[in-house]
Formats: sequence, structure tokens, C-alpha cells
Amino acid sequence: MAAEDRLRTYRGKRDFERTREPAAEGRADEGRRPSAGEDAGGRGGGRPRFVVQIHDARRMHFDFRLQVADVLKSWSVPRGPSADPGDKRLAVPTEDHPLAYEDFEGVIPKGEYGGGTVIVWDRGTYEPLSHDRQGRPVDFAESLERGHATFRLHGTKLRGEYALTRFRGRDGEDHWLLVRKGAAHRAGHGSPDPRRARSVRTGRTLAQVAADSGAS
Repeated sequence: MAAEDRLRTYRGKRDFERTREPAAEGRADEGRRPSAGEDAGGRGGGRPRFVVQIHDARRMHFDFRLQVADVLKSWSVPRGPSADPGDKRLAVPTEDHPLAYEDFEGVIPKGEYGGGTVIVWDRGTYEPLSHDRQGRPVDFAESLERGHATFRLHGTKLRGEYALTRFRGRDGEDHWLLVRKGAAHRAGHGSPDPRRARSVRTGRTLAQVAADSGAS
């Protein structure tokens, strides 16, 4: 399926005359500096990319996105990803986003889908680690289809092995758990306070991004 088809839901929910969110066109790596784990070309040796954005919408949450082929597969994580293996974070799947969304930071206008302030909390590359029972590598998109995918993050803040596992919620819908595997990156380090967290891209907080945009 072409990226344009996978992004139909994303585009249908947004009025690009009002929001500055990227449309399907463009690449996520144009005109930006490499982050942790990347080579000079910004591609981390050809690895796919990930981004975590904090989104102060109707309900504060984190958006966790993994590049799969030419789109960002996306999940809403209400409490944010954690470096503590004891934390199991609910991750609710949302629509695929364009690769250029990795760099989006700003204010989505009130009345628009997801209206509120967004910052880029972390980003970098990841290594797919999914294997079958015989230890053979499994295509990452296929592992997500099967409902369990493991990967190693190489970000500025998030580093190490994580897993996404699908389960059926009480509401009858498919949800996922995002869990850190192995030892904690830093002892006792869980999710950040979103109000105090700073963008890895610009160093700004949510309040500063809102103030810079003139939003109240």
C-alpha cells in the first residue's frame, strides 16, 4: 500500500489551511542536525527512526512513533514511555503519520483535531529485534501485525530495548503495552513531568512553545 493511501486517515482529520502540521509531502530529515546514535547523514547507519512527542491536547499524553517503511506508525501513551522495566505503559494505536511529523513542534489550533501544544521530547533511530521461535529475524511490519515487536532505541533520552505487545482491552478494542526490557537505563528513572520536560529539538517547554506562538 502506498504511503498516500496509508495517510488517508491522517489527512482526512486535518485542515491544512489552519494547522501547520505537515501534509504527506516532505522528508523528516531535511534541514536538521543528527541526534544521538546517528551518522553524519542523520540516518543512524540506515536504521529506521523514532520520535516521542508530548502533546498537551484535551488530555496530556505522549505520542510514540516508529518509522515503518515510509510512514510513522503511532501510539498515544497517556503516561509516557518509561526506562523502568517494572512500568507497563498503555499505548493506544492512532493513525499513521508522515515521516515529516518527526520534526513537528508547535500549536495545533483550537477546533482542529488534536488541538494543543506539541514538543519533540525525544528522537533518534531504532533497531528492529523481532525473531521467530527459531531465532530468525522477522520483518518489523510483520511482527507488528502479529502483535509483538521488540526493538532497541537509540535516542537522546530513551536508550535500550523495548517491546510493544498487543492485547484486547475491556472495551473490546485492540490496545498495546509499551515496556522497557532488561535493566533500567537509570535507576528509578520513569516518565518525565510533561510540564517541565524540554524539547530535544529546541530546548523549549510546552509553555514556551505556546507563548512563542502567541497561544494563550
